[in-house]
Amino acid sequence: MTEQLSLLNGASDSSNGQSANRSLKDVQPLAYRMRPRKIEEVIGQTDLIGDGKPISMMVAANTLSSMLLYGPPGIGKTSIAQALAGSTNRRFIYFNAANGTKADLQNALAVAKTEPIVLFVDEIHRLDHPKVDLLLASVEDGSVTLIGATTENPFINLPPALRSRMVIYELKPLNKDEILAGLKQALKDTDRGLGKYEAAQKIDESKLIYLADRTNGDLRLALSSLEILVKSGAPFDEQHIDATLGAGASKIDNGEDGHYDTIAWYCEAIKSSDVNAALLALGVLLNGNDMESAIRRIEVGLFEDIGVANIDLWTPVIDALQVARDVGLPKAQSVLSAVTVAMCLSPKANASTKAIEFAREDAAKDDWRQPDMTRDMHYKGALSLGHGVGFVSAHQFPEHFWGKGLMPKGMENKTYYRPDTKAEAKYRQINDGLRAKMYPNVPKTKPLSADERGCEPKK
Repeated sequence: MTEQLSLLNGASDSSNGQSANRSLKDVQPLAYRMRPRKIEEVIGQTDLIGDGKPISMMVAANTLSSMLLYGPPGIGKTSIAQALAGSTNRRFIYFNAANGTKADLQNALAVAKTEPIVLFVDEIHRLDHPKVDLLLASVEDGSVTLIGATTENPFINLPPALRSRMVIYELKPLNKDEILAGLKQALKDTDRGLGKYEAAQKIDESKLIYLADRTNGDLRLALSSLEILVKSGAPFDEQHIDATLGAGASKIDNGEDGHYDTIAWYCEAIKSSDVNAALLALGVLLNGNDMESAIRRIEVGLFEDIGVANIDLWTPVIDALQVARDVGLPKAQSVLSAVTVAMCLSPKANASTKAIEFAREDAAKDDWRQPDMTRDMHYKGALSLGHGVGFVSAHQFPEHFWGKGLMPKGMENKTYYRPDTKAEAKYRQINDGLRAKMYPNVPKTKPLSADERGCEPKK
């Protein structure tokens, strides 16, 4: 039995109940009407549902664990929760954390004392602390089976006390074949679906495949488009499909994990010199009108991943990014595409990035002292403190090179910049030559090891 919390106290219009029910069914979206009633009807999520899979085993044992379903919109989080309730004969109670009240939760917990329930909390990452505290004891003792749904990363956005009491399952976007199966099911179903409409029987399968491909794993979006096209009698072609989808077909999801996943993909593709992957990721960002994220990652990657290996690229890229900002989309896409290709094909090196990380590690320690000769001496009394004594400006020497090192005492052997690529050979040679003159008794610089190159920047 599916129930909204607002109806828990029996508040309903009984004067014309049958008419109200008929009207409600008429206006319910197709995606809502086609939600699975049993776990066997769920489409997709084969890692979790099927023989030997965790959710199906729970149903077989008639023992549900509280769980959190995490993933992008339209992939079946609510459907799975409802199907679990139906398959295990539990009352399904829906609660939205964004606008539900503490009193609503208290009513739900009161129902749980009289019969088994599945309490489905949508947008669970938005639960405030008082509501979390209210739920904890009931989830702990099993009197309530809590199923939460979120599009946000639960390891970042969910209170640890609640997260530790739930099994976390990440749901994946449905593939094209799964979306297609859901669309065909809706077209055949004469009770809940669109089977009674003549237009539903005349749809060309190639156009149905096009719709399935355009919705990026979002079955709810696909069913919404299908319902509009069938009921309106509009031509079921690519132009009208795209019109019903609007901006919903974009893969970018600003403010959610998908957004940051795409940015991470773009960065790694450039770093890995995979031109096609970088362009595809850039396309996703631009389809979501997120040019600025691409520009910021280019600016960082230019110095973090290319660095000294291609100094000649620095100015052209910085100038090109200004052009992109000046002209804006859609014209800026050509600029960003050219920059992306250039960066992918450029030599890469991160020795300068690692150098400042190593230097900051030592800078945080307190076992060294800045050489007195390098300290500020512009004020009276500085010389009496020994500040600046012995220092000679490099500009007084031929080639403007003094030849004296300025590392703190005891740290002369420290080397931070340790180039390791052919692209940096010129700089390695210059660095080694200068260092040998300043510190003649220290060993030559060793290139970065594979482990040192690969470790992530310290925060």
